[in-house]
Formats: sequence, C-alpha cells, structure tokens
Amino acid sequence: QVQVVESGGGLVQPGGSLKLSCAASGFSFSSYAMSWYRQAPGKQRELVAGMSRTGSSTNYADSVKGRFTISRDNAKNTVYLQMNSLKPGDTAVYYCYVRVASGYWGQGTQVTVSS
Repeated sequence: QVQVVESGGGLVQPGGSLKLSCAASGFSFSSYAMSWYRQAPGKQRELVAGMSRTGSSTNYADSVKGRFTISRDNAKNTVYLQMNSLKPGDTAVYYCYVRVASGYWGQGTQVTVSS
C-alpha cells in the first residue's frame, strides 16, 4: 500500500537549519509530483513546497521562498525539504503528500523554532 513517512524534525534555534526527509513506498515514485505541507496550531494546513515528478518544476509558498528548498531522489524514492534561516513562524507539523488516487499524507514531523 501507499506510504509516505516523514523524518528529520526537531527543535532548532531561530536562524538555524533542518532537513526533512519523506520516504515513499507502494507506488511508482518517479511518476508523481510530491509536496510538503505544514500545519501550525490553530491554523489550516498550508502548502509549503511542491516538485514535479522529474524535479524540473518547483513551487513555494511566498513565506518560505529563498529559505526552503525542495528536492527529490527518484532512485531512493525520497523527497527532501531543506529549511534554512528558520523563524519561529515556521513552527508547525510538516507533512509529506502525494496525489495518488485520493491522496496520501504522512504522519507528520514536528518542527519547533525557538530560542
């Protein structure tokens, strides 16, 4: 069955960096676009970044442009989110998403930016 599993979250100070990973299985990874979303307490889930199946096209939320970079390794069935210059406002649970059939979400990984 389709699975996406996030990892790499944690506590980081403002200005720090983290790299999230999302390991996918159960579908043809290289055939699907992949996305990262986040949800902060009391807020709606929002799109952070997306990447086409080949990696040739990306899109980012305005709030993370220039700080976050999405990438993928189709040989490893993994998508990444490199997060630099982190701010307290980036604190959220980060989710990996793939639109296979009705769509699949991972369980999420907590990112906390605090001094």
